[in-house]
Formats: sequence, structure tokens, C-alpha cells
Amino acid sequence: MNRLNEVKGKLIVSCQALPDEPLHSSFIMGRMAYAAFVGGASGIRANTVVDIQEIKKNVNLPIIGIIKEQYGDNQVYITPTMKEIDALVAEGVDVIAIDGTKRERPDGRTLEDLMKEAKTKYPNQIFMADISCVEEAVTAEKIGFDIVGTTLVGYTEYTKGNDPVTELEKVIKAVSIPVIGEGNLDTPAKAKRALELGAFAVVVGGAITRPQQITRKFVTEMENSFKKLKKSLKLKKGWQSIKNILLLKHN
Repeated sequence: MNRLNEVKGKLIVSCQALPDEPLHSSFIMGRMAYAAFVGGASGIRANTVVDIQEIKKNVNLPIIGIIKEQYGDNQVYITPTMKEIDALVAEGVDVIAIDGTKRERPDGRTLEDLMKEAKTKYPNQIFMADISCVEEAVTAEKIGFDIVGTTLVGYTEYTKGNDPVTELEKVIKAVSIPVIGEGNLDTPAKAKRALELGAFAVVVGGAITRPQQITRKFVTEMENSFKKLKKSLKLKKGWQSIKNILLLKHN
């Protein structure tokens, strides 16, 4: 059953923690998904079969499934090969997201070739391309993807520094398939703007589910503020010393 319309105009929360992260645990991701559901999320994006299985025990929401698999030093690791697609289909997810960038894939196949096999093998499965620029979005639509997501804007060498909201707007104008806003849409205002621009839905991850990132934002802002305060106090102290000297000379 296609549950895609359940997330239209709504929030999807990405519940992921990699092996080197503090919350790496399928049990924790299951509870994280439940917390997202209680908060009003309408869908979940999740990584690995074991996490997806645990999440299904906790919530009945549409799931965008991925498997992050690193092959050597290749830069494409979001559902990079047919092996990961097979595993996700076997588990059962509503949408399978795949790296849809123009970078070289670890198995040497083209994205078009991979999609052709995936669509032939699993004609009823919905596939989403995680892209980083307009060119990739247009290509993704052309080769048969059902959805594109701006997941990788700013994460490829050729899009570093690009504004995610600006790129999202360009992608929405360039394709006719649904576009999911994702990737550094890390405030409610940005998520709201994404929907106003015509995004089908919005995925938010680290800004909700990675406490180490959230904590770092607070710490960085506070440290910067403290540095500015110290600098300001030093300047004030310096000016006061000059004023005192001038007063002494005047007297």
C-alpha cells in the first residue's frame, strides 16, 4: 500500500545514529521514533534493517529506509548497491532512498543502470533520490525515481556552501515529481519555508535527534558570546584608563 500521501505537507523525522555516535542502538532509535511520533511527526527516515525493525515495533508510520554502507573510500554510501536495495525490500519500507548524485558508485555501475534493475525487479517499490543539485534532480526524474530529496545539498564537493533553501526552490521548479526538503533544514522557520516553496514534505534529522549536535550549537553560541563580552569589557576598561589619564593631566 502506498502511504506517501500520509506525509504530504508534514514532518518526517530522521532517526539515525552511526556506530561512532553516542546514541548508536536500535533500541534507542525505536524510542526516538516513538518520541518523534508523540511530538507529531508523520513519518520516519531510518538506517539499517535492525533499526527499521525496532522502529516498527514502536510506531506505525511511513518509513523512508536507507542502508549506509561504506565501500572503501568511495563517497557514495547511502544505499549504494543492489545488495542494500534487496535488503530493504525484504524488510519492507514505504520508500527506499538512494544516493542520487553524479559521483562514481562503489560497484562502478551508473545510477541509471542501478535504477533500471531496481525498477524491473521491484516495480511497486517507491524510490527516492538523495541529490545535491538541480542537475541531479532532473537526471533522477528522467531515469525513473519517484521522489527526489535535497538530502545532500552542501555535502558534495561541488555544492559545499550552497544554501539548502535556495537549492530546494530551484529543484522544485525543475522537476515534476514530488520533492522532499531535507539537509540542513534545521529550524522550524526553514521547514515552514520549504513547505511554502512547494516541498512535498520535510525531513529533519540532527536538529531533533542528535543531542551532541544540539548541545554543540548551544556551546558554540555561548562561547562566541562570552568572547565578545570579554573583548567588550577589555575595550571599556581600556577607554576608562585613557579617561582617567586625561582627567589626571587636566587636573
